Amino acid sequence: MKQLLILSGKGGTGKTTIASAFIKLSDAKAYADCDVDAPNLHLITDQEVVPERSDYYALPKAVIDPNLCINCDLCRQSCRFDAIYVDQVYKVDSFACEGCAVCELVCPSDAITMEPTVAGELALYKNQGKVFSTAHLKMGEGTSGLLVTEVKKQMAAEVKDVEMAIIDGSPGIGCPVIASLSGVDMVLVVAEPSISGISDMERIVKTASRFGTKTAICVNKYDTNLENTRKIEEYCKEKGLALVGKIPFDPEAVKAINSGNTIVDVDCPSGRAAAEVYEKTVKILLDEDRELVL
Repeated sequence: MKQLLILSGKGGTGKTTIASAFIKLSDAKAYADCDVDAPNLHLITDQEVVPERSDYYALPKAVIDPNLCINCDLCRQSCRFDAIYVDQVYKVDSFACEGCAVCELVCPSDAITMEPTVAGELALYKNQGKVFSTAHLKMGEGTSGLLVTEVKKQMAAEVKDVEMAIIDGSPGIGCPVIASLSGVDMVLVVAEPSISGISDMERIVKTASRFGTKTAICVNKYDTNLENTRKIEEYCKEKGLALVGKIPFDPEAVKAINSGNTIVDVDCPSGRAAAEVYEKTVKILLDEDRELVL
């Protein structure tokens, strides 16, 4: 199974818009949303079944047994995150606790234990031979990269004889993106013709190169700044990257997304351009010897 990962380097470039269009165009049998901090792919893909849900456990956090606590205050004094407070009895603020276990170490009465806590939820949609894997990390929780890995594992475990899987990644270049990149066959970077968009595109291309992953670029809303679009084209030529297309700014795209549709569900300029980007991207993904630089 070939895995196509769609990234952006920053938020708001249209990454999920492109991912949802690709899913519809390919009639994808396997796809995933790895933006676990703010998943939204399910809003614009047809999900007619109730998902299978499971708890995601991250690092353990401290719990104080008031029956064993002797009120020595060592735990509160030792906590560098100020996660322990007194409200008649000693308690732990689960949002502030980082799971370092110092409090457990210094407690003379063994009143503190480190216990697993639910940090998020995995969801798996299975409908007529199609598999969609996603998850949502709870506010303030860490280990987002590990949750992304679980999303990908959950998808891979459910599919058989599938030619291609499409993965909607996270914005930025942090832990979720690193976890998303691991093991994929190709990255499509959705670039924005702005100063920050170009900078973040360069960062994500550099990050992907560390994994030796085949990378292509498309420019979304290219006509909002033609000068910066030319800069992106020049960057692609300089780095030998495939520029698989340019998608225009399109008010009809906003209407389609707000209606819960993809941009290829309606006849609009952005949808037609996205279809061309899809065709060129898939050719690169499925043919390892092919190099397409526009």
